[in-house]
Amino acid sequence: MKGLELTQEWDKTFPKSDKVSHRKVTFVNNYGITLAADLYMPVNTESKLSAIAISGPFGAIKEQCSGLYAQTLAERGFITIAFDPSFTGESSGEPRRTASPDINTEDFMAAVDFLCTLPEVDAERIGILGICGWGGIALNAAATDTRIKATVASTMYDMSRVSGNGYYDSEDKEESRHAAREAMSRQRLTDPAAMAGGVIDPLPDDAPQFVKDYHAYYKTPRGYHKRSGNSNDGWRLIGTQAYTNTRFLYYINEIRSAVLIVHGEKAHSRYFGEAAYHYMVDGKAEGYNFVGKPNPIPENKELLIVPNATHCDLYDGGEKGYIPFDKIADFFNTHLK
Repeated sequence: MKGLELTQEWDKTFPKSDKVSHRKVTFVNNYGITLAADLYMPVNTESKLSAIAISGPFGAIKEQCSGLYAQTLAERGFITIAFDPSFTGESSGEPRRTASPDINTEDFMAAVDFLCTLPEVDAERIGILGICGWGGIALNAAATDTRIKATVASTMYDMSRVSGNGYYDSEDKEESRHAAREAMSRQRLTDPAAMAGGVIDPLPDDAPQFVKDYHAYYKTPRGYHKRSGNSNDGWRLIGTQAYTNTRFLYYINEIRSAVLIVHGEKAHSRYFGEAAYHYMVDGKAEGYNFVGKPNPIPENKELLIVPNATHCDLYDGGEKGYIPFDKIADFFNTHLK
């Protein structure tokens, strides 16, 4: 257990709301890693409320997207925490900027543990929300922890699928995976601490549109933060090695609690959310080599495609306020009763 020195000044990428209270908190997961979080509460909280734990995107920190979601949902009457995952931001864990399917899933469950201890929280009414890569992790946590009564995955990535198969499954073959395994195996002997780099800067002229979108968020005042891996030197080169051999959404077709998957119509990552939804409901989907049984409770599962929105529009709303906060709040209000 490690004491953390937390930044106390407001250093978020979004303005502070006067409709909620805010304070820094910490909690410890089952791996002994101390996590740092921002706790948001509606002003004048008098009775036990529903609560939501929020994290993401993969490589971001709580001062960016997850904090905006947390503060905005607190304005709508929920107690929320936005936390830095293990090894990132103000949370502890060594080596820095690395990832683990097990530990990342545990981070969400540890956040639920923490919320259950708060006297203002109704422990029977807790949900989670994951953004980007943490959308997939949120689904994995929901398939594991029955205390989670409702889950939202926003602009989600399936990190295990993209790590093993490449974008659009373009590298879904043994030869490609073997080459990647060889490269990471050599890296462990040469320089295991080497960083992969964050969002590319400056942008090359031929950068794909989604890379331009990432740059417009992480590398400009819109979303840049000095502690964010995506804004700076990124992840360790071998930091996601465990994800390449993992398919951690295998049991999401057995999630009985409510799930809402939100994606942008024009998001390059839309196929992750759509496939996860169809596998969760039907037990099969394109991009999933395994077939399971249909979900026992499909009626509380939803897929929402936001017209015209890109992947990063659901980080902070973009220029037109694309994040459907009213829908998300209604979903949690409906299922956290």
